[in-house]
Amino acid sequence: MAFLFARNKQKSGVDLVKTTSELMQKLDSEDKASPKAEEEIARNLTQMKITLQGTPEAEVNPDQVQHLVTYLIQDDLLHLLVTNLHKLPFESRKDTQVIISNIFRYQAPGSTSTEPVALSHICYRKPEIILALCHGYDRRESFMACGGVLREALKRDAVAAIILYHEPDQTLDLSNIDPSTPASGKGVFWKFFYWIDKGAFELSADAFNTFREILTRNKEIIAMFIQTNFDLFFQKYNAVLVQSDSYVTKRQSIKLLGELLLDRANYSIMCAYVDSGDNLKLCMNLLRDDRKMVSYEGFHIFKVFVANPNKSAAVHRILYNNKDRILRFLPNFLHDRKEDDQFNDEKTYLVKSIDQLGPPSDVPQASKNGAA
Repeated sequence: MAFLFARNKQKSGVDLVKTTSELMQKLDSEDKASPKAEEEIARNLTQMKITLQGTPEAEVNPDQVQHLVTYLIQDDLLHLLVTNLHKLPFESRKDTQVIISNIFRYQAPGSTSTEPVALSHICYRKPEIILALCHGYDRRESFMACGGVLREALKRDAVAAIILYHEPDQTLDLSNIDPSTPASGKGVFWKFFYWIDKGAFELSADAFNTFREILTRNKEIIAMFIQTNFDLFFQKYNAVLVQSDSYVTKRQSIKLLGELLLDRANYSIMCAYVDSGDNLKLCMNLLRDDRKMVSYEGFHIFKVFVANPNKSAAVHRILYNNKDRILRFLPNFLHDRKEDDQFNDEKTYLVKSIDQLGPPSDVPQASKNGAA
């Protein structure tokens, strides 16, 4: 019954932010909030959520929303909430996710900007909030809420740029990023390889979903980033993800790799990748994997090597040296996919292409049946 009378005791936006900020600052130096503090934080977060998104019975008040968003950003409460999210109860973590997502989507009344005003402010003046959301993957209690917010925020190129170009001990200025500067491999983006590879199953899967969003949604930015950091990126991608001990990670990573290579925005990256003999050897090993979906996804990368009309000497040599083996292997490869017309057409094309492959100019005829 107390809840029915709570409407008469609702706090103003400024009081909500002030009291919650004080409680979160105290929690920042503690391992866990007291039951009383937890209860008050939960009440405040629930009221913030209702103010921002309304209820079936009550619509939102635009003025109240604007005031609350303004106070939240000015007080830097968002950063406190994200960095201490793992200390909050489950329902409070869910409410925090809703609050931050609503703020990131917020458009001021009458605004003609295509960019959400609050998210734009955060990207350019408080990028540490985006970085803190990424570090939600450090803990099982916070990864789900942080991941959900990140994937929605990644609709904006600026958010991807913060993650990609972050370097420890350096102040990030989005207006002054030099895409031609190689990464150190120590920024927050590179931690996704660790979170995916070493995290518990649910955390790893969520981290991979966010990782995939970074690599596929912001195409122009990611193309420049991978071109600049080609060796480092694929060294980690091949070693940590494609060769992962986890079946799910391995399969998803191979599938994502195929999508990246076949995307027109990544044409230069694809050409560089299929020039590598080591990459071809890795791909050929995938074809022999006992797990059918792993070998199937590997096939879609292998076909790019074979279909490339401008094969490098290393790739040409490996394919030619293994020509007879490949021609014996491919006809029976995944023979149970008889209903998959596209796959069988592609397989037939590869057999024909390899059968017609002549010796490279620097490979003696005698080596035709040699190993890679």
